[in-house]
Amino acid sequence: MTDSKQATNIEIGLAAAIVTVREDEPLVLVTDAGVGNMPALPSGAFNPLAHRTFEIGLRAWVKEQAGLDLGYAEQLYTFGDRGRHAQPGDVGPHVVSVGYLALTGLGRATVGNTQFLPWYRFLPWEDWRGGRPKMIDEILLPALQPWAARQQSDAEVTDRRGLSRWERLKLCFGLDGAPFDEEKALERYELLYEAGMVMESIRDGRADPAHAVGPGLGMAMTYDHRRILATAIGRLRGKLKYRPVIFELIPAEFTLTSLQLTVEAISGRQLHKQNFRRLVETSHLVEPTGGRTTTGGRPAALFRFRREVMAERPAPGIRVGTRG
Repeated sequence: MTDSKQATNIEIGLAAAIVTVREDEPLVLVTDAGVGNMPALPSGAFNPLAHRTFEIGLRAWVKEQAGLDLGYAEQLYTFGDRGRHAQPGDVGPHVVSVGYLALTGLGRATVGNTQFLPWYRFLPWEDWRGGRPKMIDEILLPALQPWAARQQSDAEVTDRRGLSRWERLKLCFGLDGAPFDEEKALERYELLYEAGMVMESIRDGRADPAHAVGPGLGMAMTYDHRRILATAIGRLRGKLKYRPVIFELIPAEFTLTSLQLTVEAISGRQLHKQNFRRLVETSHLVEPTGGRTTTGGRPAALFRFRREVMAERPAPGIRVGTRG
């Protein structure tokens, strides 16, 4: 007996959000090889004959496309939603992408059609270092609030966590006294996608083109690579608090000011200077080198990461608070 259902071919793709920080600006590596001239994350197909593991395959693609030998890398999530690649009438295989977060230090040159671009260029509403972004109240909320109040079908009243549209909006953007959570970068992007306010949702046929807001909502990326980037941002922001990953992004010797600026760049939040220094010093994450540097002002002490802290306690991260 033969199955009358048409078989669906599946292709496994590998994509990496490769992050660095340069001059206090968080950057992500992109290539211009995306569909429709949109920037893309370094990516390629998993070949089980050539790649023993997903990560080996990912590293091979990044080496080929960008000339980088990845250091720290971790798997984020598997992205396989219907519509993320396929368009109506497509007969090609459905692509399931395994997303990764990777970190690289300063000064790493790339090759080919790749470059590091500011990640806030893709998700500008995530940068709170200068306070609450004006675009939230001037552009996002005027469109999102009517969408949240609109009548929903029974299946759409709540999401998988049992939250309504309005509850999600409140939690994502810190409304009605709810605190702003910098780790919810993916949830904010998904909310904008569902509301038809990012170009990807228009392109994917998920929303009416009349809802397109334009370039003020950030640069679109090929396929669902902006969703992968949002996932990477949320993961890295959370990881700062319980793993010393920030030291993968700075030189071996650094000042406490440069360390704070790097943490602020990643978290998107401005931190209280004295509280930050007190927390870093009392957590024994760093130690003075004895050297000093001058950067136009008075000499500043140089520090280095104490790797011994990894064996001293289970969660040696930087549990910072916001500027008060």
